[in-house]
Amino acid sequence: MGRSFENRKHSIAKTAAQKSKLYSRYGKMLYVVAKNGVPEPESNPALKNMIEKAKKEQVPSHVIEKAMEKARGAGGEDYSEAKYEGFGPGGCSVIVDCLTDNPTRTFTDVRNCFNKGGAKLGNTGTVAHSFDHLAVLSFKGEDADQILETLLEADVNVDDVESEEGQLTVFAAATDFYNAKQALLEMQPDLEFDVQEIAFVGQSDVELSAEDAEAFEKFLDLLNECDDVQNVYHNAKFPE
Repeated sequence: MGRSFENRKHSIAKTAAQKSKLYSRYGKMLYVVAKNGVPEPESNPALKNMIEKAKKEQVPSHVIEKAMEKARGAGGEDYSEAKYEGFGPGGCSVIVDCLTDNPTRTFTDVRNCFNKGGAKLGNTGTVAHSFDHLAVLSFKGEDADQILETLLEADVNVDDVESEEGQLTVFAAATDFYNAKQALLEMQPDLEFDVQEIAFVGQSDVELSAEDAEAFEKFLDLLNECDDVQNVYHNAKFPE
């Protein structure tokens, strides 16, 4: 799958016009991860990983620090996770991952995106069975066999290691995310990850026609406009 994984997982919008929204969403995610653990990255691997991702997305340090300060204080917002499932244009499967302090508002916003985007919102479990919940680590490299051997020696439950155009992508059990990352860094301390996350990965692809692909892109744009939407996972394959 390699780099194409990113084409099948549309996350926070990255255009210049939407940077304030990007910062706001990362601020929310950092706050929640810090609040659910401890607000110190060296003692909270999930927080450390989120900070690394934020920096890679060029989120300013003051945004990161503000989220940490909020998490260290008393009270604060009460966010909860919400996932919505359904079918996008062309019949592909979609999972929408949200963080919300108002579930009713979030549900209404997501439902409106499905309705306006020519998609169909389903119930919990509608499409989840067609995705695997996996740790995904992608980086530049060529020797997939060496990577697989390194991970197996570290007792990582590896689903697959794929190589594509000088890019290696490791898929492992979600529970082995930190073990896999640590094993790779011990092997190569200066290794830089292009992707490092726990994600929903489609078990099979649904090929879209040119018309459905255009409609699906518009549907994704609608979802990216929602402040509470953090990630959108799908199994659509766009025409080349």
